[in-house]
Formats: sequence, C-alpha cells, structure tokens
Amino acid sequence: MLKPGVLNRRLVGEIISRLEKKGFKLVGLKLVHVTKELAAAHYAEHEGKSFYDELTSYVTSGPVIAMVWQADDCITLMRKYVGSTKPTEAVPGTIRGDYCTHTQRNIIHASDSEESAEREIKLWFRDEEIFDWNDSCQGWY
Repeated sequence: MLKPGVLNRRLVGEIISRLEKKGFKLVGLKLVHVTKELAAAHYAEHEGKSFYDELTSYVTSGPVIAMVWQADDCITLMRKYVGSTKPTEAVPGTIRGDYCTHTQRNIIHASDSEESAEREIKLWFRDEEIFDWNDSCQGWY
C-alpha cells in the first residue's frame, strides 16, 4: 500500500515504476479512501501499542493506493526492496531509504508474511479485482 504521503508528494508513478523495473508483476491496483474500520482491521495486530492511534489517523488522512504484486519470493524480496520501517535503518536504494524521514509518516506498507498478505489482500480487494495476467518477461528479472 502506498500511504497518503506518496500521493501528497506526487510519488505514485515513481514508486510503482521502481517496483515494475525490479520485476514485480502488478496484479491489483486501486485508489482507496480508508475508513477507520478498514484501518483498524488492517492494523489489528498493533491495537493497544503506543503508535496505533497515530498510524490509523495517518492512513485515514487521505487516499492510499492499494496494490497486489507477484514475484518469486515476493514477500521477502518486497520487504528488502521497501527497506526498514525505521528511516534511520533504511538503507539508500530502498524505497524507505530514499523517500522516508519519519516512521510515523512512512510512505509504504508491505506484508510481512504469507498469512498477513492473504489477510490484507482480502481486506482491500474482491477476488474479481485481482488479475493474474500472462507476463511475457517472466524469468528475465
């Protein structure tokens, strides 16, 4: 998910382009205004933590870009490419390393496990909104 800061900073195309150039295959994409209920469901594992209210407030402050990507070892590769949640630990060359300075205003969310990805995709997308298309470049990346 690209969070409100990405839209505010006009970085949507640049971030999606970086993911495509890396070789990720985009199979789901939509602009969503996040309700408090959707934010609570998405971040349920963080409820009660000190940053929860600020996190849900930020993600509901403007539209987000919900996405589903595919690749071999997609979750592991995406997490490395996105970079550490803490900007001080996110290395240059990663998305967070290049575009984030504040943890509370993180610009991107990436699922941390297969189980999280399955749960999150069901929160954001209906089955008919996911398009597994034939990628003629598969295997070149």
